Amino acid sequence: METDNLNLLNYKLKVIDNFLNQDDFDSLCKLEINQTVKEDFHVYHNEINDKGIIKSVIDKNLLQRIHNNYHSTAMNILKNISKEKAELYEYSDFSIIVTSKNSKFPIHDDTPNKLLSGVIYLYPEKNTGTIFYNNKKGADQTNISWRPNRAVFFSRSERKTWHSYEGDGLNNRVVLNYNLMTNKIKEVYKVENKSYFYGNFRFKLNPYIFRYLKTTI
Repeated sequence: METDNLNLLNYKLKVIDNFLNQDDFDSLCKLEINQTVKEDFHVYHNEINDKGIIKSVIDKNLLQRIHNNYHSTAMNILKNISKEKAELYEYSDFSIIVTSKNSKFPIHDDTPNKLLSGVIYLYPEKNTGTIFYNNKKGADQTNISWRPNRAVFFSRSERKTWHSYEGDGLNNRVVLNYNLMTNKIKEVYKVENKSYFYGNFRFKLNPYIFRYLKTTI
């Protein structure tokens, strides 16, 4: 793992190898997903909380099992980074994301509804990891290199937790994004001591900017 610059980042990362137990990892890797990505990215989006499944496009038993097995671990990671944000938790997002081999998602800081952002590398055996920076220009580049079943977690912060990812030019990149979520956006900005008006404006506008210009603000 390339962590030479890890201490240079002005925010915390939590890297865990072999995050999923072998059965859960194998089950996720065996999911029948379309590897023919017509666009740059394909997202299989799932949501769940302790009251039950909110949305599922994968096997519901698998989704429930993953939530049961790792929720307490993810919550503890969030509490260690931001106890105030942990109190805002409402649901979990599990998304399988297929990035086509020649695609790149630009440097961004994540949306404010994500209290804890996590990515677990699934397959292939070799690809590109997630790259973190100290600003949107790409300062202090820190690459958390690719290794199947390696997880990287961080608590998103407005215009601070800059990162990007891309395919390696050879194979599609398949990951499980595991995010602890909230709809209490105003409270998030209060915890971060940032402007709700400006931040929410970015939150609403960025999807359109990315769709047409392949960048974010």
